[in-house]
Amino acid sequence: MTTPHVAPPALVVFDCDGVLVDSERLMQVEFSAMLHEIGLPMSAEETARTFLGRSMPNCLQIIEARLGHPAPDGFLDALQVRAFASFARALEPVPGAPALLDTLDAAGIPYCVASSGSHEKMRTTLGRTGLLARLEGRLTSSLEAARGKPFPDVFLLAASRMGVAAAACVVIEDSPLGIEAARSAGMRAIGLAGLMPADRLAAAGATHVVTHLEQVAPLLGLAPATTPP
Repeated sequence: MTTPHVAPPALVVFDCDGVLVDSERLMQVEFSAMLHEIGLPMSAEETARTFLGRSMPNCLQIIEARLGHPAPDGFLDALQVRAFASFARALEPVPGAPALLDTLDAAGIPYCVASSGSHEKMRTTLGRTGLLARLEGRLTSSLEAARGKPFPDVFLLAASRMGVAAAACVVIEDSPLGIEAARSAGMRAIGLAGLMPADRLAAAGATHVVTHLEQVAPLLGLAPATTPP
């Protein structure tokens, strides 16, 4: 059964961090701690508002501009080590992510990932949460594109690899930069409010904003998949 007047998309494109895997909260805690250590005190909430959705090279540019000098050698590598250690201890899927993938599988709708993170990070986080097998071969990083979010390049590259026109795609994102990128690509964008307030996602151009992934299926014209008793 489908929701009236909503045509299911030909492809659903997921951001990874904060949408499929609940890594952003862990990442921002480590990010905040390391910024304090190099003399740039920012709370985890401030780092989320500033850096959420950006590639790590772009984050480094912002950090160095605020510091007024280069960051310590190996800063990004050290951040990755600390973040990955945190993921190993506490990373979980975003609530509702496996069920939403079940719904898409049941409806025969393909899906993929387009993330600002590296392939190493995606494979690590998706692997630890048991989602990698469902997305193997369908991961695109903005590091492969000419420009990162808020430019549309990573979403256009992901859609091209899946053989689907941009206008037939729906993106699920948790950052304003990601929403802007999806809209620039000509894709419908659903915002998932978490670390980022719903009003900022709406202002960036999200066609709908949800607070839980279980709210997404009806917006795609789908009924949630049910598990047999």
